[in-house]
Amino acid sequence: QVQLVESGGGLVQPGGSLRLSCVASGLNLDYYAITWFRQAPGKEREGVSCISSSYHITNYFDSVKGRFTISRDNAANTVYLQMNSLKPEDPAVYYCATDRTDNCPPVGHEYDYWGQGTQVTVSS
Repeated sequence: QVQLVESGGGLVQPGGSLRLSCVASGLNLDYYAITWFRQAPGKEREGVSCISSSYHITNYFDSVKGRFTISRDNAANTVYLQMNSLKPEDPAVYYCATDRTDNCPPVGHEYDYWGQGTQVTVSS
């Protein structure tokens, strides 16, 4: 049974940092891409960043480039999202997901496996 568990969310001041973790069980992350999504209240879920099995990174919108970094530790079966310089527009529930493909799926792809999400709040 595939399970993804996110952690690391919390309350941070503008300009602060958080590192989110996505731990996978029931599958070997060595072979699969993982995507981080976020969903803010009243907004649609949007892809943030994806890392393929070969460590190719896709960032889905310009506002996170240079601030958010996705990485993976296959030995720990974990994918991270390091978020720096957090802004008031970044608060959301952040989710990780996989569809057990090695490359990052295209935008709009329907994923089969999702974590439960972790809340990120940015406030002074």
